[in-house]
Amino acid sequence: MPDQTALVRWQILRRHIEDGVPLTTLAAHEGIGLRTLQRWHAAHKRNGIAGLATANRGTTRRRSTSELVALVEGLALVKPPLSVAAVARKANRVAADHDWSPLSYSTVRSITMGLDPGMRTLAQQGTAVYRDTYELAWRHRAERPNAIWQADHTELDILVLDANLKPGRPWLTTIMDDYSRAICGYMLFLGAPSALNTALALRQGIWPKAGAGWPMCGIPDVLYVDHGSDFTSHHLAQTAKDLHFEITYSTVARPQGRGKIERFYGTVNTELLAELPGHLARGHPRPAPVLTLKELDTAIGRFITEDYHQREHNEIRATPHHAWVGDGWLPRLPATMDELNLLLLTVAKPRIVHRDGVHFQGLRYVSPLLAAYVREPVIVRYDPRDITEIRVFHKNQFICKAVDPDHETSTLTLKDIQAARSARRRELRGQINQRIAVVARRLPDLASAKPAPDPDPADQPKKRPKLRTYLEDDR
Repeated sequence: MPDQTALVRWQILRRHIEDGVPLTTLAAHEGIGLRTLQRWHAAHKRNGIAGLATANRGTTRRRSTSELVALVEGLALVKPPLSVAAVARKANRVAADHDWSPLSYSTVRSITMGLDPGMRTLAQQGTAVYRDTYELAWRHRAERPNAIWQADHTELDILVLDANLKPGRPWLTTIMDDYSRAICGYMLFLGAPSALNTALALRQGIWPKAGAGWPMCGIPDVLYVDHGSDFTSHHLAQTAKDLHFEITYSTVARPQGRGKIERFYGTVNTELLAELPGHLARGHPRPAPVLTLKELDTAIGRFITEDYHQREHNEIRATPHHAWVGDGWLPRLPATMDELNLLLLTVAKPRIVHRDGVHFQGLRYVSPLLAAYVREPVIVRYDPRDITEIRVFHKNQFICKAVDPDHETSTLTLKDIQAARSARRRELRGQINQRIAVVARRLPDLASAKPAPDPDPADQPKKRPKLRTYLEDDR
């Protein structure tokens, strides 16, 4: 008697055999594949209803043993990674030695693809890649404004003109409030990051800015930084102690901890710099710089205060300006700007007060308060962005601000002074070359005279040591 499976299949197939229903219609109505119905029909023609029964496959030999599967999985985890073909060849050589059935490439591929991707990443690419790809990340946000500040540097994707009108790629140091994502201060400069640039960015962030459009200020509770030499300097640690804030260092080689400030840098590069001349784009020719460093500084400041601070941030669902201001509160501030300058401005130079003032960087600075300190040693501190004014300290006590009377109404940077010096040297070098050319034209023998050759060291008498130590020294 046919089994139950054969009877069920016959009840479906008889509609085609006895009633003439096409197999395509039957397949659509019953939800069975057309190829399956064709196979059933062929089996019925050969063996009748009994041919519709499920074939008894009996006991079949496993295609691969557990040892061979484990071997394939182990080969798939070696470093450097092997191709599927290489894994199959190595595994089949072992299978031949143990009289196991060989594996096809498709079987090897299915075994290797069944491995946990995290396990393969950990085995072949190491802990760092596995951690950054598969480990859970903890996203932290400070509880209030000025609780945590982040500080970091980045090299901007733009070329500017330096003081010598040569192209340069500037760096940007930024101080960000963790709670509100607001930018409390920044410093734009050419050259490598330094403790001075960090101090200037901190000074701008801590002290109140002019205008109501940028209210962020105050001393943070925690400053979160990386392990750069400017952040690990003794001076910054002493400043943190004097201003009563804590420095926390991010984990080495873990940029995820600074993801918020890195996102801001991405915003600057894609939204601001992409619209400015001199922007560096991958796959495009190197552009000619147009903007000066000061012009780019102005553009970044305007972007921060008028655009970035005034639009809603996707993470905090508020504008950085509103999130920092909140319902109104009083940030912690140093007593005076002079106290802050004494702590942060690391450019300190010793000088002597002369009768006509203090001489520094080729300029002369005067103040009536210096009259009592003539011929006294002092320390001058200055802001490289504007050296028309210096701050004078005597025995760690602030005396006065001294100004350069020749540039009192203008802003003169240290770069301007260095550019003027370079131009003067080039001018003098040109005059020297002109005069040497006259000598070479009028006195060719003098111009072509060569210095006497150095004497042969072999002809020089051998010096004996003043102290006689061994008998052989006299030979």
